[in-house]
Amino acid sequence: MASDNYLSDLFSLDGRTAVVTGGSSGIGRAIAGALARAGAQVVIVARRETDLVDAVGELVADGCQAAWASGDLSTRQGVRTVAEEAVAVFGEPDILVNSAAINLRPPMGELSEEVWDTTMAVNLDAPFLLGQRFGPGMAERGFGRIIHITSQQAHRASVQSGAYGASKGALESLARSQAEAWSPHGVTCNTLVPGFVKTPLNARLSGDPGKVAELAARTLVGRNGLAEDFAGAAVFLASAASAYVTGQSIFVDGGFSVH
Repeated sequence: MASDNYLSDLFSLDGRTAVVTGGSSGIGRAIAGALARAGAQVVIVARRETDLVDAVGELVADGCQAAWASGDLSTRQGVRTVAEEAVAVFGEPDILVNSAAINLRPPMGELSEEVWDTTMAVNLDAPFLLGQRFGPGMAERGFGRIIHITSQQAHRASVQSGAYGASKGALESLARSQAEAWSPHGVTCNTLVPGFVKTPLNARLSGDPGKVAELAARTLVGRNGLAEDFAGAAVFLASAASAYVTGQSIFVDGGFSVH
């Protein structure tokens, strides 16, 4: 059918390779699954091997091409090592999704240098280093997609944003800098901004039913987010369909940010 060909030309990821950090759980896992089911070869990067094996096993059982690389994104050497391990599986990536993050949010007066440094290492330094490793190659080949997962705290202070909010705000600025550098060469760089989504990263808030209900009431659709809500947006940003979208922060939040 003509419609099938049209949609395939726009959104198919056949022949593409993706690296997804934090892809063994939560939003990252949903995105990794969406990219793989859209045709990409996907390498999932995370720390816990048991979660990685489970996530990749699910995709392989669905007929997808997927593999994993376990590594520590809190050190620069750890990032460099896992990047090379990821490349060894399917080759240089066309798509990089930075979803891995840590969420340490003590009160600002109790925010230590150690928490600050660890937060910045995982949430900002790792995406920067992976961009430096993969972005120039994407630009040389004339196609690339870099997608960062950020947060409402990149735009507004709430629930003790602290170092986490600062790291996510900086990550959105990094996306704009990457877009400025590489978009003339076919590499788009954007961020997806979630509302509240029940994931392991949000365990502290998820355990408060009253707060969860309050957050759902703030949306325009009347519910909190699900990890799978990010599948379509991720495939769009990873595909040819988004060739003229770059340097943007795209809110996938049920209207949370405008209510």
